[in-house]
Amino acid sequence: MTPPARVHTFTDDALGDHDAVELARLIRAGELSAAEVEAAAVARLQEVQQLHAMAYESYDRPRRADADTGLLHGVPTLLKDNTDLRGTPTNHGSEAFSARPATRDGRYTTQFLSTGMTVLGKSRMPEFGLNATTEFRSGPPTPNPWNTRHSVGASSGGSAALVAAGAVPIAHANDGGGSIRIPAAAAGLVGLKPSRGRHIDGETARTLPINMVSEGVVTRTVRDTAIFHAALERHWRNPALPPLGLVEGPARRRLRVALIMESVTDAVIDAPTKAAVEQTATLLEEQGHTVDPVPVPADARFGDDFLRYWGLLAFLAGNLGRLTIDRTLDQGRLDGLTDGLRRTFTSGGWRQTPAALLSLRRAAAAYASVFDHHDVVLCPVVAGVTPPLGHLSPNVPFEELVDRLTRHVAFTPLQNITGAPAISLPMGLSEEGLPIGIQLSAAYGDERTLLELAYALEEQSPWPRIQDTA
Repeated sequence: MTPPARVHTFTDDALGDHDAVELARLIRAGELSAAEVEAAAVARLQEVQQLHAMAYESYDRPRRADADTGLLHGVPTLLKDNTDLRGTPTNHGSEAFSARPATRDGRYTTQFLSTGMTVLGKSRMPEFGLNATTEFRSGPPTPNPWNTRHSVGASSGGSAALVAAGAVPIAHANDGGGSIRIPAAAAGLVGLKPSRGRHIDGETARTLPINMVSEGVVTRTVRDTAIFHAALERHWRNPALPPLGLVEGPARRRLRVALIMESVTDAVIDAPTKAAVEQTATLLEEQGHTVDPVPVPADARFGDDFLRYWGLLAFLAGNLGRLTIDRTLDQGRLDGLTDGLRRTFTSGGWRQTPAALLSLRRAAAAYASVFDHHDVVLCPVVAGVTPPLGHLSPNVPFEELVDRLTRHVAFTPLQNITGAPAISLPMGLSEEGLPIGIQLSAAYGDERTLLELAYALEEQSPWPRIQDTA
């Protein structure tokens, strides 16, 4: 059997192995020009076409902010294919329609562009962001650059693949059930899902019965994630949340850490993932923090309720999509996961949905109670190392696929429903050389503690780098 490929583009060009913070500094200092950095990124994106991670290329007409005052001015990036960018189509990862170019920027896009970054196109995602792998009904999958036989996660899989491979240092991601944190864990990246309301909500998020979508980025360093969120605040800050500002390093205070090794779906955590979480607990204790095991702060029915809500979202996309997304949407071309979820909803699942939504809304109080006695929660991102391509494909029979997804995506949805922040950090490698992420979460509005703790772990145990491992 041919050995699995490891794909990266790190080389001695204008991008080098710089993160976004360093690139922005070099551009401000005049040591690099934004044009040569952009050209290097385009060359790298073209070099990794085998990752099939680009939904739309706009190399000949990149989008930039009108002013050059953003903290990340000149840094090349990508926008995810579920966010409108004027002049480019938004296809939501679906083969069921062909979108026309957007006539205006999305609400969140304006805030994203205010950071000063240069958007070179759109990254791929699974249909409507419903799956935890970037695989499709008929198109080629987006593989993991660490091992191209494996999934790169989802739904922000295209962004994660291209950041991990070094094509761009930072890329847009959003998270409605783990879609920042899951691909970050799969690709060895940092992925912060911020608190609900930390940023301007996109159009879709504003219409949801429970707004569980958070916007953000995937990055290779903690400081890139920190400066991105500081840059967003320069454009708009939610007065209902404590200001985040620029978090620049660890804090000295000692924290009470709750260790959770049970999932909301009773999933079994595999040995490599368990070891990575336990090793992280040991590192935190070495820093002087207290780590206490606690039970999962969620009702036993949470997993089923979340799945019913997922079915409602599939119904809204599949059955009402001609009105809300694109008039050319063809239900017959929806992938197996979207179609199965919406059919389950229409065949009777809708009857339990009102009770499920009520139960999910009550979950925030149970989750918040953890922080009566703890500052941070430590747990896995997903129940196991990212699976081989095909394991979560939308072409797997629906009932089997839902069972596999439930067993895999076992920890991330809780923060989406409660609105609390959570971050994925790359704290291990499997025997096959695949990254393993751990998750830290905090009370609503407390991203600062997560970033400070992430800085400390990055300093204590530097992340594995794709260009350094065989």
